[in-house]
Amino acid sequence: MTTINLRIEGELGIYRAEELKRALIDPLREGVCLVVDLSAVTEIDTCGLQLLMLAKRTAQTLKAELQLVAHSPAVVEVFELLNIAAFFGDHLVIEPNAKSKKN
Repeated sequence: MTTINLRIEGELGIYRAEELKRALIDPLREGVCLVVDLSAVTEIDTCGLQLLMLAKRTAQTLKAELQLVAHSPAVVEVFELLNIAAFFGDHLVIEPNAKSKKN
């Protein structure tokens, strides 16, 4: 399996939808694993979420693999709010917030 890494920086949303759709869909082929680093995503809207879902479904159809890694706090917040993490099947590491840490 060939691995391709993609790092999304900044907003993952409607204003970048066309650019991000190409970046997420074009590399997908049978035998390809697209690893998408979400650590630098500052904001995600429903359009951005739909793009990620489209990429996941497209990967499954093409017998490729899509992995979402290093979810930023903005991504984690939306995934938790919509209870959507299971759709992607990726492991989310959620850091405890500073208020809940014991000194």
